[in-house]
Formats: sequence, structure tokens, C-alpha cells
Amino acid sequence: MDIKAIIMGIGFALMWSSAFTSARVIVEFAPPLTALALRFLISGVIGIAIAWSLGQSARLTRTQWTGVLIFGVCQNALYLGLNFVAMQTIPASLAAIIASTMPLLVALVGWLVFGNKVRPLGIAGLVAGLVGVVLIMGARLQGGVDPFGLILCIIGVASLTIATLAVLGASSGGNVLMIVGLQMLVGSALLWIPALTIEVWDVTWNWQLIVAFTYTTLVPGLAATLVWFLLVGRIGAVKASTFHFLNPFLGVAIAAVLLGERIGVLDVVGVMIIAGGILAVQLSKQPTAK
Repeated sequence: MDIKAIIMGIGFALMWSSAFTSARVIVEFAPPLTALALRFLISGVIGIAIAWSLGQSARLTRTQWTGVLIFGVCQNALYLGLNFVAMQTIPASLAAIIASTMPLLVALVGWLVFGNKVRPLGIAGLVAGLVGVVLIMGARLQGGVDPFGLILCIIGVASLTIATLAVLGASSGGNVLMIVGLQMLVGSALLWIPALTIEVWDVTWNWQLIVAFTYTTLVPGLAATLVWFLLVGRIGAVKASTFHFLNPFLGVAIAAVLLGERIGVLDVVGVMIIAGGILAVQLSKQPTAK
């Protein structure tokens, strides 16, 4: 793994982890699904416009279109839509912790559903990840966390797992920025349906909302997704996913610093165990030296 890939991976982890904090600010002042649908519309249009200016084409292969649709539905509409709704009642740090378990779920699905071989280190990582989640969930439930919001986040991370399994098909064959823009428009189109049906346009305009919305639209929304696709194309999905072990730490730290969210001892212990589990699972996937 070269230095450019390392910088890209750390940059992606920072952008991805910060999205929970900015989303928590947005849903405090605006209806969540409407804000998210608008964010994807703006990000998608910007992404496609830049892609066209760079000479990229919307003529994608069938595999790419399938990946775009699955990614747009599962990550953008379901995962982020459910998380935005959930963060009206649960802390950003908890949402970040739950979402960061995605690499563990990807490995678990690969093992149980697709029969992928898992080394002892990977099994140990899965067990550690489960222990870390149980510690955090137990502490948060005793502390009075909203169960409905928690369930939404769990369904969301399951959707993110499906989206991640579809990334390789969507990112191969070039036109990366065009693909990013198109999958955002897919998410936007789906989110406008519930947004216009069940939400009321009730927005409290202030600088916090404007800054958070602009940041979320351009950085986690557009830049992080583009960096992820490029990183996967550069070093492969297995090595790229190793950087996810940073997400539990960064998600909790950013929420604590910017939002002042309280972090308990069991949260810290659970995050360390989950991060270690993610790293163990990803390292177990690396090819053995001959």
C-alpha cells in the first residue's frame, strides 16, 4: 500500500466519520428526509456536471448500472435516510458506532451466506466486534437511549452492508465521478417520496444549519464517496476496508469535540474492541506471504 493510498484512506475515514456530527446538526433544525433528499440532489448534479466537464460518459455497463441502483437505494435512501431520522433522537456517536460495524457484517455475510473461508484471526475479530457492540448497546439501553432510533440505525447498517457488497460492480470500468453523481440522484429520487408525503417544511434557518448542510453536501456527500471509489479502484476493496477500523474512534471523537456528547467508560472500551475486531477481520483477508 503506497503513501497516496494511506492518505486517501485516512482522509476517507475522517470525512465518513464526521458525517454523523454534521447530520445531527441538520436534523435539529430541518426535516431529515427533505434535507437529505435536497443534499443528494445538489451533490448529484454537481458530481455529474464535473464528470461531463472531464469527458466522462453516462453510458455505463449493465454491471455498473446495477451497482449504481443498489448503491443508490441501499446506501443513500435506506442507510442514510434511516440514520437521519434516527439521529433526531439518538446521539451522533452511537449512530457512528453502529455504522462502523459494517465491515464486520460484510465478513459475517460472506462467511455465512457465500461460504467465504474465514481464518482464525477473522473469527476472533468477529467475536470481538460482537462483544464490543453488546457492551455499548447494553450501556446505552440502560442509559435510556431511544429504542426506535436504535432499530433504525441497525436496519440502516444492514442496508449499508448490501451496498458495500455491490461497490466493486459499480466502480469498475471508469466514469467514477459520473457513477457517484448518478447513485446520489437515485437516492434523492427515492427520498423525495416520503419527504413530500410525511414531512412538513419546518426549517430553523441559522448559520449552524447552513454550515452543516454545505459541509455534508460537499465533503461526506461528494468528496468521501469519490475518494472511496478511487481507493477501492487503487488498492482493492479488501485493503481499502481496513481503514474502517478508524471509524469508531473518529466518529465518537468528533461528536464529543463538536457536539459535547458524553462518552462513558463502556463506550470507550466497546469502541476499542470493535476497532480491534474490524482490523483483525480485514487483516485476516490479506493474502499470506509465500
